Amino acid sequence: MAPNGVVVDMTSLKNSGAGIGIKVTKNHVSGSYADVGGHQLWIDVLQATLEHGLAPVSWTDYLYLTVGGTLSNAGVSGQTFRHGPQISNVHEMDVITGKGELVTCSKATNSDLFHAVLGGFGQFGIITRARIPLEPAPKRVKWVRMLYDDFSTFSQDQEHLISINGLDYLEGSLITKQSPPNNWRSSFFSKSQYPRISSLLTKNGIIYSIEVVKYYDDLTSHTVGEELQELFKGLRFLPGLVFTKDVTLVDFLDRVHSGELHLQAKGLWDVPHPWLNLFVPKSRISDFNSGVFRDIILKTNQTVGPLLVYPMIRNKWDNGMSAAIPDEDIFYSIGLLHSSGADDWEPLENQNKEILQFCDKAGIKIKQYLPRYTTKEDWMNHFGPKWKIFEDRKAQFDPKMILSPGQRIFNSI
Repeated sequence: MAPNGVVVDMTSLKNSGAGIGIKVTKNHVSGSYADVGGHQLWIDVLQATLEHGLAPVSWTDYLYLTVGGTLSNAGVSGQTFRHGPQISNVHEMDVITGKGELVTCSKATNSDLFHAVLGGFGQFGIITRARIPLEPAPKRVKWVRMLYDDFSTFSQDQEHLISINGLDYLEGSLITKQSPPNNWRSSFFSKSQYPRISSLLTKNGIIYSIEVVKYYDDLTSHTVGEELQELFKGLRFLPGLVFTKDVTLVDFLDRVHSGELHLQAKGLWDVPHPWLNLFVPKSRISDFNSGVFRDIILKTNQTVGPLLVYPMIRNKWDNGMSAAIPDEDIFYSIGLLHSSGADDWEPLENQNKEILQFCDKAGIKIKQYLPRYTTKEDWMNHFGPKWKIFEDRKAQFDPKMILSPGQRIFNSI
């Protein structure tokens, strides 16, 4: 990460009592917000804001991540289609630049720094405070999963659902023999539902799941079921394969943590995770399914862990920010969330390389999310038309190139 240098553990600010905490400001006219230290975990932001009946609207699937960390990448989850990524939900920040200057920035003030830092991989500064907009928090959620045996139907139904108003969360996923219905990310299905799912897997090799959520509270508790039924009209999921849960908002948003605790108890959490996260243009998602999900993942039969595939809307992202996304109006977030043993990660890493090579050869213009490249040329291709601005901002805010050298964007290590 920083050979012969310094790694800053931002969470130590929390333990030392230094830095910004979590301060909620309620304002019914201009909107409520929370001023949050960059070292704070999103789970702590959730708990602190709920005390005021409020919460942020855009999340990641896993909440034990720092605010500064996710804002330096994008912060995506099933709410992104509606509210945009977390970087689209920030009013202002305090940033310590590579020059050692503490600067307050927003879209109106020091906007170059504001746009550079959001999705900027820590290349321009360290986020010490972020102002996050808040909305009234729902109390409970209706959580539904629907199963499909055809990828085209599955993807078209997802695209339909994000085009209409009403849902608060949508993610799609694959179920295979190696990536079972329940995993560390979500233990949704009951044991009694396994035989039918297993039978479908034997027949199809892969089945697809759309996972949606609608928030509700005391005032809407008697209508939420009808509203969901209205939203589901015209969907083509497999008959009888719709499953519903009713849980608190916290239990839903913090769903991955219970899986983490379960794996930790078995010694299976602190293992290599050779993940691959991609953004794939909608126009090529069918090619990606046949070339990657079926011809690589299903045939090699070595993937262990959740496989996510769900659509996002480009106009929910701010193109002035550093994050690089595909050019199309709708693109898919792909998450191949592999786990391995201490000594057998290499086949999964090789599979990731095979997937990237397939996309390159097939001309699928993917963007890596949480990317890792080893050459400046690869980084230039990643940023595309944003590269010149990215480079200019680096010279402006970190001219000595001291921040995040391990990414090899500007430093050869």
